[in-house]
Amino acid sequence: MDNRRIFLKKGGLALFGLGLGGIPNFVKAAIAQQKVTSGKKVLVCIFQRGAMDGLMAVTPFTDQNLKMARPGIFMEPGSGKSLIDLDGSFGLHPGFKGFDELFKSRQLAIVHGMGSPNKTRSHFDAQDYMESGTPFHKGTESGWLNRALQQNKIESSVFQGVSITSSLPRSFYGEYPCLAVSNFNDFRINTRGGKAINASTATSFEELYDLTADELQKHTSKESFEAMKMVEKLNFKNYTPANTARYPGSPLGNSLKQIAQLIKSDVGLEIAFAESNGWDTHFNQGTENGIFARNADDLSSAVSALWNDIEAYQDDVVIMTMTEFGRTVKQNGTNGTDHGRASCSFIIGNSVSGGKVYHKIPELIKENLEDGRDLPVTIDFREVFNEVASKHLKVTDTKKLFPDWTGENLSFII
Repeated sequence: MDNRRIFLKKGGLALFGLGLGGIPNFVKAAIAQQKVTSGKKVLVCIFQRGAMDGLMAVTPFTDQNLKMARPGIFMEPGSGKSLIDLDGSFGLHPGFKGFDELFKSRQLAIVHGMGSPNKTRSHFDAQDYMESGTPFHKGTESGWLNRALQQNKIESSVFQGVSITSSLPRSFYGEYPCLAVSNFNDFRINTRGGKAINASTATSFEELYDLTADELQKHTSKESFEAMKMVEKLNFKNYTPANTARYPGSPLGNSLKQIAQLIKSDVGLEIAFAESNGWDTHFNQGTENGIFARNADDLSSAVSALWNDIEAYQDDVVIMTMTEFGRTVKQNGTNGTDHGRASCSFIIGNSVSGGKVYHKIPELIKENLEDGRDLPVTIDFREVFNEVASKHLKVTDTKKLFPDWTGENLSFII
């Protein structure tokens, strides 16, 4: 194997939203020999970028300290659009109403007080640490999801790791080939000068490789190009969701709809990644209406649609959300919340021991808060990620995923 081939295997190809104009014959020939697997366990990860306010998402409404700290944005259970009482102690924001039935049916578990042991309040750094799975090592080259795929050692499908994003997320960096696809309906590949290459004019994978824009873009693989023809066969434009599932017309809704089709098409998907943006609520956070409520409704509606759409595949799928950190316990002067520490995660699946809020949250008096201001991190995010990887994806050597972590699982997966 020559050096170029080795280099091509180190990452994924970012596919963007303009047409290629055609698929070259050598790609068609490769696709004809492509083998896919079925019955794989699938993990769908959704990163809530911007830092979701976990105390507003899932509120410990009996804690009067929180009520006093948030006179303008605190919510309580009641009629109408108030908090949805989950267990007499925690209430679900009404924007997440799509999650209520999943919680009642014990398919949804909530992990609260989750975060990173690294105290940074930088969005970029916190996301980097969480996606690499190494919260005290800035230079880690690979992401924890890529390392999870490496455990398999069998490249049976070009779709084992797919991110519905415009570029490869940090979680997928690494040796295992992954795809980043902004929209399966349209394609282009960035070239030098920002132009799209016409794949129909290329005569070899090497020519396509030579046309890519830069070193980051060259983190690609032969399998990335093979994927194009398979996508064409899947006919994403004419996809009809099952069970009258209704996806919101948002970027997240469109992403999860495409993930649903990949799951149902048995193309060998093992880990899918999507993003929910806009959770940085410094100003006018709102209560039953406002920025937070709109984001919550979009997330829960999109996830609920995905879950209904893949009903026949639910036994093999777990959906997990994550966010880089939470928000301050006390509201700020503009009816928002600033960068904090712990937040919460939603985990959905038939194998999930749901209908419960897993937490170690103390009374929210000042002496119990981290730095006297934040919900403390009482559950390391690696406890959650490790359990999903080991119990759902059946990763056996989780030390390679989280080399510095020595904790225990929470036992929220049966």
